Amino acid sequence: MRKVISGADEAVALIPDGATVMVGGFGLCGIPENLIGALRQRGTRNLTIISNNAGVDGFGLGVLLESRQVSRIIATYVGENQEFERQYLSGELNVELVPQGTFAERIRAGGAGIGGFFTPTGFGTIVAEGKQTRVIDGVAHVFEMPLKADFALIKAYKGDHLGNLVYRKTARNFSPMMATAARVTIAEVEHLVEPGGIEADGVHTPGLFVRHLFQGSGYQKRIERRTTRKA
Repeated sequence: MRKVISGADEAVALIPDGATVMVGGFGLCGIPENLIGALRQRGTRNLTIISNNAGVDGFGLGVLLESRQVSRIIATYVGENQEFERQYLSGELNVELVPQGTFAERIRAGGAGIGGFFTPTGFGTIVAEGKQTRVIDGVAHVFEMPLKADFALIKAYKGDHLGNLVYRKTARNFSPMMATAARVTIAEVEHLVEPGGIEADGVHTPGLFVRHLFQGSGYQKRIERRTTRKA
């Protein structure tokens, strides 16, 4: 199978309306900027997005919200996006907020083929409404279901033609788990190398989990908010 493709436009052409898409990143760190931009340009609609957060106004996943391409979001933090807030409060956007640790474990369970797990996080809150509960070792737990997706869009620092990926520092975040939990994983990489260009022991995501990849460009690598003090 040809894994290296021409770019983001070819990648997002695979994603149909109504798809469930995991998107890597923590805040704006490690997000697949090229793929998000191409998805915006293509206009794919009625998407369910599974991501730690919803980007910011005008950047990251925020651009998909502004163009009304997202109908549902499963996330852990959404406090940097006013358009998200407006759509949620007006009833235009379906939102499921998940505690961050539970979010990570649900994705991991989806990739591992586990049918779910019990966690004490969220018991006694609205997070537990309608879910099975159980007392384990004297502690009340909530049963959480795994998260899976049709596609995972992730970004890596380096990838080879076989799909093996290496992430850089905190830009790794949720991407390795998401790569295992989607039917099709598409990666954009800053550096594309020949097989053997990555040390075997240095691989973070094995190529087994990656269907397509391409070399991205023009990264802004923004952060949500920068606060400085006077010199």
